[in-house]
Amino acid sequence: MPTPTSANKGPKGITDEIPDGIPVLRELLGTIAALREHCPWMGALTHESLVEYLIEEAYEVVDSIEAGAVDDELRGELGDVLLQVVLHARLAEERGSFDFAAVARGINAKMVRRNQHVFKADGSLQESFPASVEEIIVKWDAAKRAEKPERKDPFEGIPPHLPALAAAQKSLDRAVRSGLDVDAQGALAAVGLSAVPASEEALGELLLAVVAGAREQGLDAERALRAAVRSFQNTQAPPS
Repeated sequence: MPTPTSANKGPKGITDEIPDGIPVLRELLGTIAALREHCPWMGALTHESLVEYLIEEAYEVVDSIEAGAVDDELRGELGDVLLQVVLHARLAEERGSFDFAAVARGINAKMVRRNQHVFKADGSLQESFPASVEEIIVKWDAAKRAEKPERKDPFEGIPPHLPALAAAQKSLDRAVRSGLDVDAQGALAAVGLSAVPASEEALGELLLAVVAGAREQGLDAERALRAAVRSFQNTQAPPS
């Protein structure tokens, strides 16, 4: 079995486009290629079987950040997420679709394209930069619309399997940024609330109390919110 270092130049098609100035990345790519070739467990992995690990590793990054572990622990968790990206790219490379270099090239091009307030079309910096976040959001949204002019539904692209609370927040954000009428005060009044708590801690306690009450009545809070989000999207979305 080749060593991780020797594997860098071993398996066919191993990302020759990664510059020599990034030897650590080349070493990682070579290690994963060798494991895919010589480790039965790694060799049996598929995009589908990796899904649970991708979700788990992403949540572990969140846990590390929220626990204040921003040094060694976060570094390790970010490495675990990077491993998932490398594995998925390697699987795609093996079937002749794309490789890690294409992934990196694609996201770099996307960031340049989407951030026209910082970059010119050729990737060089603009002469001046916006002074406000609001201006940045306007330019970002304009760039996204230019990429996909056929997309009329503001909720298109929101992952259907996103947790209900995250889906609710993203749906409301998309609606507001699309200029749709979102009556937050009216929605609160409709459920008997005059205002939301002023702190995240108090808000969390309120949400937990709602879930506890739902549980006592045999209701599934996640399913209920997911249905409410779908109803909101269907009501707000433009007719097809």
